[in-house]
Amino acid sequence: MSALRILALSYLASASVFVVAATLTANPRISRQTAQGADVLMQMAQDALAPLLRLDPPSPVIRLALAPPAPRERIAELDTGVSITILPDMSPESAPVPPLPEPPAPQMAQPRVPDSALPDIDIARNEVMPIPPAPPLDGVPTDRATAVAMRLRAQLTPEMLGNFDLFLYVSKAERGPLAQRMYVFRKTPSGGLNLLYDWAASTGRERSETSPRGVRTFTATPAGYYQFDPDRMYRRYHSRSWGQDMPHSLFFNWERQGLQTGLAIHSATGDDIARLGQRASAGCVHLSPQNAALLYQLIRADYRGPTPRFAYNYDTQTMSNRGTFMHDAAGRLKMADGYRVLINIEDYGGDNLVASLF
Repeated sequence: MSALRILALSYLASASVFVVAATLTANPRISRQTAQGADVLMQMAQDALAPLLRLDPPSPVIRLALAPPAPRERIAELDTGVSITILPDMSPESAPVPPLPEPPAPQMAQPRVPDSALPDIDIARNEVMPIPPAPPLDGVPTDRATAVAMRLRAQLTPEMLGNFDLFLYVSKAERGPLAQRMYVFRKTPSGGLNLLYDWAASTGRERSETSPRGVRTFTATPAGYYQFDPDRMYRRYHSRSWGQDMPHSLFFNWERQGLQTGLAIHSATGDDIARLGQRASAGCVHLSPQNAALLYQLIRADYRGPTPRFAYNYDTQTMSNRGTFMHDAAGRLKMADGYRVLINIEDYGGDNLVASLF
């Protein structure tokens, strides 16, 4: 037998052995069932090759140990007999996540202490307050009290007299027996006027000035009829425009050119107390500290209620201060919540009227 034929037969036998080994490796079940058959096949191949090689003693047998593959995790076996396995997922997303550290316990924020004290503004409340008793009027000259009552009564319309219960008459005149004073009248059940107080006052200086904030203005107290603003009553208030305190402020409910004005009746402070009885303010009406506190308490004690609304000019965005009220289509007064107190400021000193009473 030629060497070439022997070599070919050897190749075929070796190829058969490797095919069988590969088949057993790919199919574990076959490898487990035919593990013993592998030796038989190998022995048959050797016996077939021995005569061809004319070997007297048999050649050493080379045995291939075909161990089954390492077991893998089996999660399901279908009816087809195919086992499905899943290898462990080693992606970063599947790695164990270390527990997050415990969040710190919540801390209460420390209150911020302002650099300077806030302005002490006491907004008026509607608590019931006792009405202070009216002091005796022994020091008020009869002629002056009578003159003021006559003057005021002649100017009150039936709508004014019927819808207000307290009347403040302020003379802004520079001189005269009635000048620079406030007269407080209470309406009687019969519609008369009972004088409660006659106090020295100060109105605007009536000149062009520049405020501490650099604003050029005319420091006048405009004459007219006014009501109090129920939302702007303060026991303590500070004017930023003029840098002055305004204790017991009662602001007017008067809108001019779309803005609420800063006119008010309040206590004089500092050197202005000594100037009461003469023009000394930037436009407000000043009273002594005692009288301003008394008026503040008196008004808020027993005069809250519905009041007629002053007429309003929508073109100029200005509220009337001439005593004209708003009416509906039926002629009824339009009412609003407020204080039943009417203020009348007039540039009148009373020289001729007082003289006529002698």
